[in-house]
Amino acid sequence: MSETPTTGSVEAQPHVFRDRSFRLFFTARTIAVAGAAVTGVAMPILVFDISRSPFLTSLAAAGTVLPYLVFGLFAGAVADRVDRRTVILCAQAAAALALASIPVAQALGVLTAWHAVGVSMCIGTCFVWFDAAAFGALPALVGRQRIPAANSALWTAGTLIDVVFPAIAGVLVASIGPAYALGADALAYVLAGLAMASIGASFSITPAAPKKSESGIARDIREGLSFLWQSPLLRALTGVGFVNSLTQGAVTALLVVYATERLGISTSSPMIGAVWTAVSVGGVVGAVLLPRLPARWPVGAITIGALTIAPAVLFVVATTSNTASAITALAVYSGCATVTILNGIGARQRLTPDRLQGRVNTTARMVAWGGSPVGALIAGVIAGRWDIGTAYLVACIFALVGALFAWASALRSDPHPHR
Repeated sequence: MSETPTTGSVEAQPHVFRDRSFRLFFTARTIAVAGAAVTGVAMPILVFDISRSPFLTSLAAAGTVLPYLVFGLFAGAVADRVDRRTVILCAQAAAALALASIPVAQALGVLTAWHAVGVSMCIGTCFVWFDAAAFGALPALVGRQRIPAANSALWTAGTLIDVVFPAIAGVLVASIGPAYALGADALAYVLAGLAMASIGASFSITPAAPKKSESGIARDIREGLSFLWQSPLLRALTGVGFVNSLTQGAVTALLVVYATERLGISTSSPMIGAVWTAVSVGGVVGAVLLPRLPARWPVGAITIGALTIAPAVLFVVATTSNTASAITALAVYSGCATVTILNGIGARQRLTPDRLQGRVNTTARMVAWGGSPVGALIAGVIAGRWDIGTAYLVACIFALVGALFAWASALRSDPHPHR
């Protein structure tokens, strides 16, 4: 049973942090996000240092999202039918073991770039199952009325970590090397798992449903896909989400290559984390601005505006070699990408019936995130064949296509602000 009621007014319920179950859940997620922030910097540096290959570096980045394409639909349908606690703890344990194998292999002198790429894919696979189970666990732990407060607390902590930890990761990588820095994320998963295991409340509002046949799961998947397709606004937001993800994958997968080859920052310099910090700061600014926009503009106009700015600033990133200009442009681009993502998530949450929330959100995320590995791999091939500037020009073209698609889609016919 949940420790908190699921009905009643928001005002009648205690603050979400007074709930022990949520405090433990918040602690676990915060520790895991902090560890992931270290890996986000250390993993591409490790692969690039070993291989000097833009393609393998981009493949390592793609590996963290590619599993969502393979398992996303199935995990979303299955997660509500099994014990969510078991799914979450198994995913965290598997991620910890995979990450721990890297410093061990480094110490034994057998670490390869392909080993690191494989670990990236393993972590991505673990996240798919964790994410699918966590979607349903949070309402069970805090009650439906307190979901906004809980999500706000988790998002705020995550964005602050994204700002602070890339710089810390840069120092850590410069001090002990990227392979051993990844050991910090392995430890983070262990600590996060212990915190999750300490939660006494149930991770489900109702007992798990009896197992259904493969055809039953297939019907659930089709229902989520059908709802997304039949809503012109959500269909358009999902489409631009894919292109936005395609662009993001191309940009973020090669940040270490861009920093070293275009800006002249050594991978052994603590300054390497500044590039990721700029991207994180831009994301925070976008997240802070977004709640103020729907009262003045409709969902469609907000997305169109963000996608229109993105190709202009990416052109600056692709053509400049000035560090200050590049970091500023990356921050602005990141803010635009974040607004696009969060605006789409908020629209889905408002327009989707409660019984479809898990399936629709997992499906939409899978479709949107599907662009990320594709963009990363395309950019990696281009950077290896030509140079990083050409790869980022291609990312700029992706962003321009996204803007044109948005202008031509149902987003233009969304006339009223969604209050």
